[in-house]
Amino acid sequence: MVRCLFAIFLGAALLPAADADLILYNGKIVTVDPNFSIRQAVAIKNGRIAAVGANQAILKAERGPSTRVIDLGGRTVLPGLIDSHLHPLEAGLSEFREPLPPLDSFAAIQDYIRAQARKTPKGQWIIVPRTFPTRLKELRMPTREVLDVATEHPVLFDASYVVVVNTLALKLSGITRDTPNPPHGEIVKDPNGEPNGILRNAQSLLKGLKPAATFSEQEKLAALERMLRMYREAGITTIGEGGATPEEISLYERLKAERRLPVRVVMTWWVNIGRPAEEIIAEIRSRPWRTNQGDDWLKFGAFKVNFDGGMTIGTAYQRRPYGNFGRQLYGMTDPNDRGQLFATPEKFLAVFRAARDRGWSLSAHTQGGGAIDLFLDTMEALDREKPIAPTRSHLIHASFQSPEAIARMKRLGIAADVQAAWLYCDAPALEKVFGYEGLRYFFPLRSYLDAGVHVAGGSDHMIGYDKNRAVNPYNPFHGMWVSITRKTNRGRVIHPEERVTREEALKTYTIWAAWRLFAENTLGSIEPGKLADLVVLDRDYLTCPEDDILAIEPVMVVQEGKIVFQK
Repeated sequence: MVRCLFAIFLGAALLPAADADLILYNGKIVTVDPNFSIRQAVAIKNGRIAAVGANQAILKAERGPSTRVIDLGGRTVLPGLIDSHLHPLEAGLSEFREPLPPLDSFAAIQDYIRAQARKTPKGQWIIVPRTFPTRLKELRMPTREVLDVATEHPVLFDASYVVVVNTLALKLSGITRDTPNPPHGEIVKDPNGEPNGILRNAQSLLKGLKPAATFSEQEKLAALERMLRMYREAGITTIGEGGATPEEISLYERLKAERRLPVRVVMTWWVNIGRPAEEIIAEIRSRPWRTNQGDDWLKFGAFKVNFDGGMTIGTAYQRRPYGNFGRQLYGMTDPNDRGQLFATPEKFLAVFRAARDRGWSLSAHTQGGGAIDLFLDTMEALDREKPIAPTRSHLIHASFQSPEAIARMKRLGIAADVQAAWLYCDAPALEKVFGYEGLRYFFPLRSYLDAGVHVAGGSDHMIGYDKNRAVNPYNPFHGMWVSITRKTNRGRVIHPEERVTREEALKTYTIWAAWRLFAENTLGSIEPGKLADLVVLDRDYLTCPEDDILAIEPVMVVQEGKIVFQK
């Protein structure tokens, strides 16, 4: 009793613990507790935070004969960072066999196709990895003529919800000027009425298309594990899987069973809304999964469907048309095109009702303002039946916001799962489409926080290994820097009134992200009793020059009290 009182008097907050396993001292411990306290030392026992406080207090009260003690030399320590939205398997496979070149122009795309054609048997498909027209130098969607540098191979350019194919691929698939559009899709035509190769939500028409590469289960496990290790080296100790299929769920379960999970994973179960509603609802009811099922290493978070497509390819469902520049950027033919919804309001409501009744938190990919509004309409309908706020349901991306939608989110208790990469990478092109004022509530962090909306930060990383140049960058300090500065990849500041402070940006990757994942009692801050996930930095995030935030590197990562990465 005397010993504990003495320690508290010296400035330490303690759990009933002694003889810590590990003590980090002489540092700047950014606790992210309710007071955003800064301490000097932290003690860890049995994988959890035992105490934080002043150097003398922690060393005297917690050090025992077997305690490992590390002098931080003044370095900054943050809670283990949380990226709330990534796609690790897709990313892990993207460079599993060979590195990808930067695909930032038509010339680079054509060089990639030529290189693949030299080693691909005649007649087999060549797949150009996912690239968006908003990130091409030409600021234009390619057409079949751009891809026709290969005439003996069908070629597909992957832009996610939109693909482009070459002339041979159209011929092999029997797609002509007379082919009818598929449901919710479009075969885009040139001025002469011939297909120009752009297929908007119409990839199902392609024949003989196989994945760019096939991978065994062991290769998938290895690629997934490798990618998760890269996240950990970037300082990320917990991830939100952005949309797991049953196959991916099985891979995560296998890694956990084999003790090969490098980071904590909270899985979002993704369901293809294009299937019949009755089939989806039957699967929801038959699966044993639901929110929070699992443990601190692997559990389920939310249920997800896609409401619309992507703003980078002109299929996000907007409140207003994409307009004249949209025709160039996205290859649109209708100047009144607002994008695409992937199902009817009635279908979304029926599917979400079934998921909610099974105990799921609800989430949806919603890029455009029109899709955001429909998601909130759906949540309001469910809220009239039973309060929706306790489910911590959330919008994903929600790039084109409005004051009215943000107010509705607050009223309903809907959170925002947001990605700074969209502002950094795509705002320059989107400004040409919608104008500067049209981006007033694009990635509006300040408006969210002022309204009292919960915000979780993430990357939507999907392709590439390099944390700063991947699609999208998964360096958490990149995301924080964009949130603080609102700078794009061309150096322009977009609506500085939506900037947030360094402390707030950090919270989106720590305690607020933990809340979104139902983990705020165990993760997200350095407080006694919480899991001991920490990251030690090479410079002070809170005081270094603003642009130096981009250059921050982890020098040590601690997970559940064990040093799992060290430079």
